[in-house]
Amino acid sequence: MRIKTTQIILGVLFLSLVLGLFYIQILKAPRYIKLSESNRVRIIPQPGSRGKILDRHGMIIVDNYLSYDIAILPSETKDVDKMLKKLAELLDVSFEAISSRYKRDLVSTSLPVTLLDNIERNKAVMVEELKSDLPGVFLQVVPKRRYPHQRLAAHVLGYLGEIDHWRLTKLKDYGYKTKDIVGYTGIEEKYDYYLRPQEGGLQVEVDHQNRIVRILGFRPPTNGRDIQLTLDLEIQKIAGQCLKGKKGAVIILEPNTGEVLAMTSFPDFNPEWFIKRPLELKETLSDPDAPLLNRCISGVYPPGSVFKVITAIAALQEKKIDIKKRFYCNSSIKIGNRKFACWDKHESTNLVEAIRYSCNVFFYRTGLLLTGRKLSEYASRFNLGKTSSVDLPEEASGYLSSPLRKRLNRFQSWFDGDTANLSIGQGDLTVTPIQIARVFAAFANLGKLVRPYLVKAIEAEDVSGYQQRNIPLSLKKEFFEIVKSGLVQAVEESDGTASIVRGCGVRVAGKTGTAQVTNRQSHAWFSGYFPVDNPKFVITVILEHSGSSINACIVARDIIRGMKDAGLL
Repeated sequence: MRIKTTQIILGVLFLSLVLGLFYIQILKAPRYIKLSESNRVRIIPQPGSRGKILDRHGMIIVDNYLSYDIAILPSETKDVDKMLKKLAELLDVSFEAISSRYKRDLVSTSLPVTLLDNIERNKAVMVEELKSDLPGVFLQVVPKRRYPHQRLAAHVLGYLGEIDHWRLTKLKDYGYKTKDIVGYTGIEEKYDYYLRPQEGGLQVEVDHQNRIVRILGFRPPTNGRDIQLTLDLEIQKIAGQCLKGKKGAVIILEPNTGEVLAMTSFPDFNPEWFIKRPLELKETLSDPDAPLLNRCISGVYPPGSVFKVITAIAALQEKKIDIKKRFYCNSSIKIGNRKFACWDKHESTNLVEAIRYSCNVFFYRTGLLLTGRKLSEYASRFNLGKTSSVDLPEEASGYLSSPLRKRLNRFQSWFDGDTANLSIGQGDLTVTPIQIARVFAAFANLGKLVRPYLVKAIEAEDVSGYQQRNIPLSLKKEFFEIVKSGLVQAVEESDGTASIVRGCGVRVAGKTGTAQVTNRQSHAWFSGYFPVDNPKFVITVILEHSGSSINACIVARDIIRGMKDAGLL
């Protein structure tokens, strides 16, 4: 009986062994063949170059350079620490530094980890010559981003960084993967899909000592597409130089197409800091003045008196006033129980003179004739309270109140004082500089609300036709001409609020604004267009907490004069 039991057990064990061998050698053979192949086959990544960014004339704003990087494949190195010490001694670098970077960037032992960037050529040659003694270590020739003009147009361009979890989750279906370098803010982010290269690679066979025996295949990398912007590099330089050291923003548009010729914001930053990560980057990220903020599209401010052009055109269109209508300014007006002040005593004033002097009392009275509802309606027609849809990320919409919105959102009534405040660009109203530039472009082109845009061509294919979207405002051109008379006088007459802008070599029409801020100095605005008879440029300047609007006028004057001297007009 015992013998029979033993035989049965042995038979079952033998059958299990046979079935196991059949399972491993027959059913699982493809898998183990594949694993065997992977043990002797390696993929060496071959990165491509990111697309260049050019100005409207084809001048390089952003390009690339070749960097010699040292990387390690952990799965091919028996003792990583020992290898890192050997590398540190060989290349005369800090072991602690490359060890720290290895631990920080290690995602998987099957993925390479970059230890050193942009090493000297002689060190790169040394590593290549000694690669048989450095298993798992290899040299990568990697295209890296270069910003030859450093801070110039930094907010337009954006910067690069390793993809974060949020973007990876959102973009993985489009071929993005862990450790990819992607754009953050600006053109680098908005057009990342076009700028990013497609990685290639070498498939090689290695022997037991990790030496390459033969190349099995090669897929060349595909470079990203070049992008041409509407920016004029020379105008951008002039605007940047004139704004430097002053907290604020400058935008210059082509009034008929919406092309952005210059966009500068200060404080600014150097995009290369995000690649090389010097001490300045840490200071930039913690700076309370927010140098990463693009004030042109993301800064929100009360517009002050630059808003008065909307009050003027609305009142003309609604026939509440005409060019002959006059109001008396005695330096203030009482509305309800409150006194609303003007900055001076202007006595009897018509619309053109009110724009020239920036008379608050005239616009208080005009706004009251219009009503808050109509005033808000016309401001909305000029797209205030909405984004301009410029092709940049993180654009703010600002805020435009109205009697209905105030009642629904805040359960509050709208009073005549609210109308008076809105008529001069104060109260419950905030705008971005690009919105104001858009408003003045409509006055320059006599009635079209243009969409600002920055990308002119992608890989030499003109896309400006897709970018231009002009909205007719359906307002009478004769009313724009009346407002234009006031804007011209504001600059050309000695008692005009923007008279300091004259003498820059070209006729300018423009409006000043001093936007009050609670418990701080006012913001200074200037917005206008030039040449007056055939407008080709719209300029908007804002300086944060700089007091009088004369300071914004000086910046505008210096920019226009610089453009004239450079032969750009």
